[in-house]
Amino acid sequence: MNKSIQLGVLNSLRIDRDSDYGFYLVSQDGDDILLPKTYITKEMNIDDEIEVFVYTDSEDRYVATTQKPKAMLDEFGYFEVVAVENFGAFVDWGLQKDLFIPKKYQKITLEIGMKFVFRVCIDEDSDRLFGAHKFKDFIYTDVEKLHENQKVKIIIREKTPLGFKVIVDNKYEAMIFHNEIFEDIWIGQKKEAYIKKIRLDNKIDISLQPIGKKKESEEIAAYRVEKVLKANGGELTCNYKSSPESIKELFGLSKKNYKKALTELLDKKIIKFDEDGICLV
Repeated sequence: MNKSIQLGVLNSLRIDRDSDYGFYLVSQDGDDILLPKTYITKEMNIDDEIEVFVYTDSEDRYVATTQKPKAMLDEFGYFEVVAVENFGAFVDWGLQKDLFIPKKYQKITLEIGMKFVFRVCIDEDSDRLFGAHKFKDFIYTDVEKLHENQKVKIIIREKTPLGFKVIVDNKYEAMIFHNEIFEDIWIGQKKEAYIKKIRLDNKIDISLQPIGKKKESEEIAAYRVEKVLKANGGELTCNYKSSPESIKELFGLSKKNYKKALTELLDKKIIKFDEDGICLV
């Protein structure tokens, strides 16, 4: 098949003709692909342009679907193992056809019910999509394009004694240390974060808060306190002397940032103190 229709990603294709098996979609270069009847809706008409995900069926034929997987080609996603065979395992990645995890790309022996972060890859020889739990060979090591305080997208990969390992922008491995975390996070969660430091060995430290932008960080903290107050009817039984543990649990902030947030909200006359704690003005 011509590369004008790309495997493992979303393609914008025109509905060209009907058939007994479904609609045939066509690219601008004239390549066509089947959209099975299962995915056809009443709103679809000939000559409409629709967005579809392209993968291969059980006979290695290109096929289109209106379903979207939890991760595209070259992206990372959090998938559950749903079947295990001698030659590999299968995970649920959001499509009717499960994603195959070959034995050689398993970090450990996978079992049904296990959940891990996997990378969606392609075998260039067979044109088949597969998942990799062992993905060291796919991680970028050139960090020249990265800089401190750069906003990035992360997926939480694994918890360790030091903190959480994460994947940055679907390319790099990095770490968030426990003492930098002031909110609940979990494996498989996708978030925006910031590069805190790039070490001499090219290892990357990540922060969930902006670095070196004091005002922006304080505004985020103040916003969180105000948001929690509104969610609790405008009143909370807390003050400057509240424990670091209760502050972290309630607001996802360190005590230092929490106290700065209270001061800012007081100065702006958004909150006030009463005998029970704080409340919105």
